[in-house]
Amino acid sequence: MKVYVTIMPEKNHETSPINFVSPNASIGNNVKIWHFAYVGNDTIIGNNVMIGSLTHVDYGVKIGNNCRIEGSVYIPPLTEIGNNVFIGPGTTFTNDPYPMSKKMVGVIVEDGAIIGGRSVIKPGVTIGRNSVIAMASVVTKDVPPNVVVMGHPAQIKYDRSQYDQKKINWESMN
Repeated sequence: MKVYVTIMPEKNHETSPINFVSPNASIGNNVKIWHFAYVGNDTIIGNNVMIGSLTHVDYGVKIGNNCRIEGSVYIPPLTEIGNNVFIGPGTTFTNDPYPMSKKMVGVIVEDGAIIGGRSVIKPGVTIGRNSVIAMASVVTKDVPPNVVVMGHPAQIKYDRSQYDQKKINWESMN
């Protein structure tokens, strides 16, 4: 097993931040895990993944290839994240619909999904392929593929092609 932990020490500091990566976790190639992150037992992380500072990836989580998980994200046991997924800072996934229950259920995030910062995802929800969750949304039910949802609770506002066009327009502005 190869564990790649990138620690970015500040200039003029004598100590480096500490991460915990379980020796029972499976870590792919070119994985960057930033300051004060946690990766639990039996977690599987694919190739080319970035995990931000203060992120907690609990035990038994599956993360695909080419994912970017920003800082202060909580990913509980039973969560499955596909390939090419972006998860914004401060996002919280949950796995216990009736705390503290003896039964948990994970969240499934399909390939190509984008989840905006500070979103909260209810246990048992599936976030469809190429869907977008707007920042600070509360997702309480399944999200179909190729749509954009937002709000409390999150509701469909438009489709992914409209999001992609808005992104192109934004990037082309001076």
